[in-house]
Amino acid sequence: MRMDAAPSPIPARAVVFDAYGTLFDVAAAAARLRGELGEACDPLAALWRDKQLQYTWLRAAQGRHADFRTVTGEALDFCLAALDLERPGLRDRLMALYDALAPYPETAEILDRLAASGLRLAILSNGTPAMLAAAVEAAGLGEMFEAVISVEEVGVYKPAPAVYRRAVDRLGIAPGEIAFVSGNAWDIHAASAFGFRTLWCNRGGGPDDRLPGAPDRTMRSLRELPDLVVPT
Repeated sequence: MRMDAAPSPIPARAVVFDAYGTLFDVAAAAARLRGELGEACDPLAALWRDKQLQYTWLRAAQGRHADFRTVTGEALDFCLAALDLERPGLRDRLMALYDALAPYPETAEILDRLAASGLRLAILSNGTPAMLAAAVEAAGLGEMFEAVISVEEVGVYKPAPAVYRRAVDRLGIAPGEIAFVSGNAWDIHAASAFGFRTLWCNRGGGPDDRLPGAPDRTMRSLRELPDLVVPT
């Protein structure tokens, strides 16, 4: 019986990570209040994420940028109304929990292994500088990243090419020397079309998007990453 060969590792000088849904679990804020939210917990987490992303894309299309904390709050307001969850203090508690999202269980270990191999590490995210700083600090990852890059530096959200260009400018290396990791397929496709080597962390096992670009590698968790990228 023929056995397919394992994919060869991608050579790179730096690994750049999306933050939300890649390093940090976007469902974690609602999950912390599962006892209070009950059966509404999972629908709230899913709808909140969907509306949050929709609002970034719609604002970008209109040229009406607002920072990610504002967009996250507006998306939450919609969800609380849609799910009949408008209760005193709930919005504020959920927003505070979003600032300290739990990292996925393997995150710290994998970052340690990548850094030990000599790869440069960075974050490229829709989050505001303050949101990203809070999440990184809460997760104890503050020493891991050479750069934490927010879209606020360019004033437009992913998947605008200017966002990916900002990582090239900050790191001072060519797009093809960057391995970009995201849990969001649309983000992977845009980064690939820009010129990054791309690794999609498809935790849910869902179908790929039909967009320009393509993932170079697909994995089910970050645990596979050290075998898929090698330093040049």
